[in-house]
Amino acid sequence: MATKKSKSKKSTKTYSAKKDSTDKSVVKTEVESTKTTTSEDSIKTTSVKHGFFAKKYEEKESILTIFKSRKFYGALLGEIIGTMFITLLLFALSLMGIANVATYAFAIIAILIAVYAFSGACLNPLIAAGMMATRRISVIRGIMYIIAEVIGAWLGWLIFNAFHLAGGETAYDIPAISAIAEGNFWLVTSIELIGAFIIGFFFARALDYKRSVFTFAAVVAGGMALAVVIGYVISAAFLGLSSNFIFNPASALMMQIFPTVGDNFGEIFGGICQALAVYALFPMVGGVLGFYLSDANKKLSED
Repeated sequence: MATKKSKSKKSTKTYSAKKDSTDKSVVKTEVESTKTTTSEDSIKTTSVKHGFFAKKYEEKESILTIFKSRKFYGALLGEIIGTMFITLLLFALSLMGIANVATYAFAIIAILIAVYAFSGACLNPLIAAGMMATRRISVIRGIMYIIAEVIGAWLGWLIFNAFHLAGGETAYDIPAISAIAEGNFWLVTSIELIGAFIIGFFFARALDYKRSVFTFAAVVAGGMALAVVIGYVISAAFLGLSSNFIFNPASALMMQIFPTVGDNFGEIFGGICQALAVYALFPMVGGVLGFYLSDANKKLSED
């Protein structure tokens, strides 16, 4: 009887060993297949992320999640503060003249370095539009950035206007963009479009150097200074225009671009639409084109 029991125990052990080896092989096969699937998915994901029109921001960011992040509110505050400084600087440059463009460039570098860690230092609706169009930021983030930039520009105007009022009759007038004369619509629009294109292109190129904040800021500031110089030469030397460009839709809204008088409501409304087209719509188009040209150039050079 003892012999039979030992045989049955041996057969049971043999069967359990075979079963264990079979289970292990099945588990191993499943793990290998899972790894293969995961690797294939990662390859697909990588290829999608590197596509020309692929998302370059966190896929989880949406209108349902973005407002739950404290960092997002810090980014909005950074855009407000940075655009406020930019607007103050643009007002000062308008009073000082084009000869101080070097001071303008150094001040831009300082502002960009100070704000970059908060929001990436867009500080301009045409930059936010380019970032959205090339899918570097989500649409909701881009729209909120533009709203924050308009608020920042308004705060800059409030500060400048407060000192203007305190100065009394001896103070300089608040800088304003000259009204567009009849027949000059496309001339002024072309200047804004070219300047915005330059700024968008330089900002997109600067993003490749964002590991060095100073290099990033220097490239962006150089592009903005170049846009100002070219805009001044084209407008003053070639077209006989003055004070007709600014290359920042948020700051432009604070420089009295809208008509306040007219023969009727239709004329005033038409003037408002014209001003928005020249100083907001076309600069955003120019910024988007600058971003796309930069990305296309980079794609071709990588290939």
